Amino acid sequence: MKVLTSPAAARQAVDALSDRGVTTGLVPTMGAIHRGHLSLVQAARQENEVVMASIFVNPIQFNNPDDLARYPRTLEADLEKLKAAGCDLVFVPEARDMYPQQPLTQFAFGPLDEVMEGAYRPGHFSGVALVVLKLFHILRPQKAYFGQKDLQQFKIIERLVKDTSLPVTLRMLPIVREHSGLALSSRNQRLSGEGKQVAARIFQALQKAALELTTSRNITRSVAAAQQHLAASPGIEVEYLTWVNTDDLQPVERISNHDQLALCFAGYVEGVRLIDNIIVDIHADRSS
Repeated sequence: MKVLTSPAAARQAVDALSDRGVTTGLVPTMGAIHRGHLSLVQAARQENEVVMASIFVNPIQFNNPDDLARYPRTLEADLEKLKAAGCDLVFVPEARDMYPQQPLTQFAFGPLDEVMEGAYRPGHFSGVALVVLKLFHILRPQKAYFGQKDLQQFKIIERLVKDTSLPVTLRMLPIVREHSGLALSSRNQRLSGEGKQVAARIFQALQKAALELTTSRNITRSVAAAQQHLAASPGIEVEYLTWVNTDDLQPVERISNHDQLALCFAGYVEGVRLIDNIIVDIHADRSS
């Protein structure tokens, strides 16, 4: 497995792959690799001749300096996991190489960026879009792999790719969870054992809401079911809990005229910000 740290070296390696005509898949990460990341690597391994990953804690997508400082950094262990999973190339740049100067470019995604994460983390998705665009230009993958946990991020990157006509196919894979149901996240490393038990109630609440929605077909009652479950567990501070249309991420008040909805959550456990979601196919009456 090649580990490259400079954009120039990465471009040179990608040029060599292009000359050979091989297919490439990219898994962008910020490190602290877990089974969720590795599931994306496995999918890329099945669909491409060469699998690439990136590890870069992108400073411009953090609007909280403390959050950036506390973000887990476990590079040596990350590289071992990626190698064992069958990754062929890992790009690990420094911030000074990705941003030789303070970037001035800003992105606006309209309604996609005005709800949920965009509303609570101003500028976050502009920073995400810029780094993803840079990674796509440097590594030029045919396919790129993301997890459903970051549903809003995926939809914004999807729009970025469409608007800029980038020649890359995006794949979103299901959330990988701990046995308790807690969505795997690099931030989970900052939770105590008790905190993880508390945080597991988040997915339980989403499941209760999904069941209520498919039985009563009522948005308000389903959200109330989730809120009641969360309220019964001290230690979960809810930031938002909302049903959205998966096409445009806009909040919905009734299920009519929608094929698929997602209940999205953000909140804090032990001061650690966690997100999760559950997607429901309305007409199929099943959730994932």
